[in-house]
Amino acid sequence: MMRTRPLKVALLGCGVVGSEVARIMTTHADDLTARIGAPVELAGVAVRRPSKVREGIDPALVTTDATALVKRGDIDVVVEVIGGIEPARTLITTAFEHGASIVSANKALLAQDGAALHAAAVEHGRDLYYEAAVAGAIPLIRPLRESLAGDKVNRVLGIVNGTTNFILDKMDSTGAGYQEALDEATALGYAEADPTADVEGFDAAAKAAILAGIAFHTRVRLDDVYREGMTEVTAADFASAKEMGCTIKLLAICERAADGGSVTARVHPAMIPLDHPLASVRGAYNAVFVEAEAAGQLMFYGPGAGGAPTASAVLGDLVAVCRNKLAGATGPGESAYTQLPVSPMGDVVTRYHISLDVADKPGVLAQVATVFAEHGVSIDTVRQQGKDGEASLVVVTHRAADAALTGTVDALRKLDTVRGVASIMRVEGE
Repeated sequence: MMRTRPLKVALLGCGVVGSEVARIMTTHADDLTARIGAPVELAGVAVRRPSKVREGIDPALVTTDATALVKRGDIDVVVEVIGGIEPARTLITTAFEHGASIVSANKALLAQDGAALHAAAVEHGRDLYYEAAVAGAIPLIRPLRESLAGDKVNRVLGIVNGTTNFILDKMDSTGAGYQEALDEATALGYAEADPTADVEGFDAAAKAAILAGIAFHTRVRLDDVYREGMTEVTAADFASAKEMGCTIKLLAICERAADGGSVTARVHPAMIPLDHPLASVRGAYNAVFVEAEAAGQLMFYGPGAGGAPTASAVLGDLVAVCRNKLAGATGPGESAYTQLPVSPMGDVVTRYHISLDVADKPGVLAQVATVFAEHGVSIDTVRQQGKDGEASLVVVTHRAADAALTGTVDALRKLDTVRGVASIMRVEGE
């Protein structure tokens, strides 16, 4: 039987995503009612600038007092799309205390304080859903949290930031330098005026923390994620990658150790083979590659940001939470039973591509090879080019621990014949 009394929704934030959430709630009201089993009503919208005209939103619903809105007591679901740590954290916990469930797109807050928010949701018998926090419209969190709940996920490897993928794709396809590609991304609206969160990997690291926690049933915070930005990637790096049959992507990589006793989470640029599915992800799109024991290899692909795509994920969560409310139940919460430690980056094992500037004279290659051998790093291939007393030496290793490679590079820098380390790039996806 259809319930006639509406479920009331409070919206915190009415920017690019929030305005799309409000629009879809209005234009798809009949469909949402049919899918949920009761009408949903936008009961209030908290904003910072109430004077701004918001098309399709009744001005009477707009308030600057977000705290009073979440404390009303008649709100069933609070949709939080303001971002940041505060006041979002306080507003969410206050909403739980006053009877509301939460739908959030706040990756930074969830990566930092996800455990505490989940605990607050359980304490008050409420839902905490956040599909929109990672990879925009791509259904990813729910498949990891529910569809693969009976499987063992061993690895999550993905492109989770559209801005960086656009920049690197432009550098790859046109030969543009980093700054030129960034300027184009900014002009097209893909990059913020201050792109630091994207290009330095902070955004992707927050998403990696969330994904690792869900995939491995353990608590992974933002501070646990190794992070390396992409601002130092050059056209020369892409040329080297092409010679190896690779391209370069900024990857979020979450892995379970081979012995199952620990996990790692990291974000950094990496070369990946052109025949890997992630290599063909172009423009501002996102894609995540999941490897599970029973399911095998799965890939999730689509737009990872933007008002409408992100609002799609928010509305999906809203429908689920409202259905739970009508059923008198809550959905899956935090699963952290494994309590696995997060290993440091030094323990991570992968391949490396190292480009050295060296003196063009006999014996240099032998010196370099000796340093690699002394640190237990096995060389796969070497390519050398020389002219007018200077040379470049490109070494590709077999798999080695990051700590061993770091020691190798430190030792190489002390050689008189090594003028400098031009670049170091990890090789993934093989």
